Amino acid sequence: MAEKLATREAYGAALVELADKYDFVVLDADLAEATKTIKFKKACPERFFDCGIAEGNMMSVAAGIATTGKTVFASSFAMFAAGRAFEQVRNSIGYPHLNVKIGATHAGITVGEDGATHQCNEDIALMRTIPGMTIVNPSDAIEAKAAVEAALTTNGPFYLRFGRFAVPIINDTPDYKFELGKGVCVADGKDVTIVATGLMVSMALEARDLLAKKKIRARVINMHTIKPIDKEILAQAAAETGAIVTAEEHNIIGGLGAAVTEAICESCPVPVIRVGMNDTYGHSGTVPALLEAYGLTPEKIAEAAKKAISMKK
Repeated sequence: MAEKLATREAYGAALVELADKYDFVVLDADLAEATKTIKFKKACPERFFDCGIAEGNMMSVAAGIATTGKTVFASSFAMFAAGRAFEQVRNSIGYPHLNVKIGATHAGITVGEDGATHQCNEDIALMRTIPGMTIVNPSDAIEAKAAVEAALTTNGPFYLRFGRFAVPIINDTPDYKFELGKGVCVADGKDVTIVATGLMVSMALEARDLLAKKKIRARVINMHTIKPIDKEILAQAAAETGAIVTAEEHNIIGGLGAAVTEAICESCPVPVIRVGMNDTYGHSGTVPALLEAYGLTPEKIAEAAKKAISMKK
């Protein structure tokens, strides 16, 4: 069984590991224990600032510090970082294109028992509307650490999306390489393409195994960078497989499915079936029960793949 680790854990660890290599500071909104920035606070207390339960103010403080030439990580739950602080992110960070990296944890339905108010399934859609905002949604802990360093070495605002739920390590291969803005073909096939992001990448690989039992060969693409999205790999997949399924732990409106559909329609129109939160709120429950209830499972991805194939011309 593959080792499992939450991407929020990897985020906290990466901040500590990169502290001596790069000049940056970390802000949090009274959630350091949960976002795991507490690790950085303990390692580098003079570079950590708790802004209290005032996320909008934290983003303004981050913007102010960034104007002095420093890189800033501003962390909170996705619901608060993208939702409550949207105006400050847009006007104070996005508009002047500052070096603020938003570490948004507890994203998606897998916040679990915290319920609908904390299960942010709209954050990618919100951040996609901000010009110049780079959005990365890592599939595992290895990718999460790579994303943090990529943010540090790339100018401009970032939205880094991390989860609370432990997910399988899938990128522990010798040839793994993280490239910002580049989708990764993690499994090849010619009948249908599954484009997944975040924890849904491991589920897409399970769905591929289910489809293989039916003699269906599915290609799986890990789309860790949602903005800018890799249009080249999508166009190639559309041309070669003729059908696409997207899989995301996010509302199908405005998220990965929307981004992929927009790109495909411009270059190589083919059937696209979106698997994700179907324009609804979540509710409190255990993570496995919620994933099942909202159809975020390998079985549902496999069903969508069969449907997409049936729609080919």
